Amino acid sequence: MTTLFYIIISTFLISLTAFAGTLTLFLKEKLLDKVLLILVAFSAGALMGGAFLHLIPEAIEKTESDQVFNLFLYLLFGFCTFFILENFIKWHHHHSREHPDIMPFSYLVLISDGIHNFIDGLIIASSFMVSFSVGVTTTLMVALHEIPQEIGDFGILIYGGFKKLKALFLNFLSASTVIFGGIAGFLLSQKIGKSIIYLLPFAAGSFIYIASSDLVPEIKQQTSVKKSVIYFFVFLLGITLMLLIKLF
Repeated sequence: MTTLFYIIISTFLISLTAFAGTLTLFLKEKLLDKVLLILVAFSAGALMGGAFLHLIPEAIEKTESDQVFNLFLYLLFGFCTFFILENFIKWHHHHSREHPDIMPFSYLVLISDGIHNFIDGLIIASSFMVSFSVGVTTTLMVALHEIPQEIGDFGILIYGGFKKLKALFLNFLSASTVIFGGIAGFLLSQKIGKSIIYLLPFAAGSFIYIASSDLVPEIKQQTSVKKSVIYFFVFLLGITLMLLIKLF
């Protein structure tokens, strides 16, 4: 039970990274409007970097060579699933009078982040099952990955039409799935086996879809060359941060 206690404490601390978005609450409205697209660009880079530099390579590394092809099928499955899901949300959004000002991709971010955090919980649990030191190291790495992403996600939710406090609350709910992932990973560690690997490319597919289909087009709408260059370098900064986390 000691291992389960460590898993719960670690995943709970990870869920608190959702409140990193409170840093933006201290910004004035005009300044917040200016930085929102910067956060969107950063998050787009972080999502792409997370998918291509973390999730996909990790899945390939832990999969036998003759099964790698299946990983890419799950990646496409994740991409297509979120394509269909977004269109369903848009259809429902169009035929519903509830929250007319909320952009559909805001819900996708919450769903994909929830899946991603659940997977993080599974990874943290499996790490603690190996040893305490490996579990702590993995938790720190997840935290370093989550803090900038949660700030970016919070910015996306605000940009997508949510009020600040509601965005913060929903972001925390999405982040809290890491706790359930940790508990599930502990309870099902003997039964899940290697099948957990296929969640990684599925999540990667969802990240790639959201970044390429929803976030990048938002920052491409800028007609100012100066702003476009800034957003591109912020996008690269998001990728670079994921690369640095991978290397160190």
